[in-house]
Amino acid sequence: MDAREILTKYYQYANAGDWDRWCDLFADDQVMDEQLAGHIEGLEVLRSMMKGMGTMYRVFRNEPVHFIVDGEKAAAVSHLTAVSASGEAIEAEVMNFFRIVDGKIAYMANYHDTVPFQVLSQG
Repeated sequence: MDAREILTKYYQYANAGDWDRWCDLFADDQVMDEQLAGHIEGLEVLRSMMKGMGTMYRVFRNEPVHFIVDGEKAAAVSHLTAVSASGEAIEAEVMNFFRIVDGKIAYMANYHDTVPFQVLSQG
């Protein structure tokens, strides 16, 4: 898969709640700097973490708005709409940076306003 196809699948699988296939897009030695979850190293750690997504959100949609691809570097602008397990609405603009090596996501970092996600720690 090329970088654009990987980005497309990243959002497609996330929006389908298919976290196993979503994790398959990452390299075994992936590194992620996730604004809420922190620094995550290794695919198995990521898989374990993602098992909780179904209970954290009633609804989770992260719709891509724009992709930029330059060799192994890529970025995506998206809009996230979610509903927490307690029923609170979350809306956020998101920017993700990717480094894609040999058809897998080797590094990812995301950036967004954290205020809308404060509802996740409430009840």
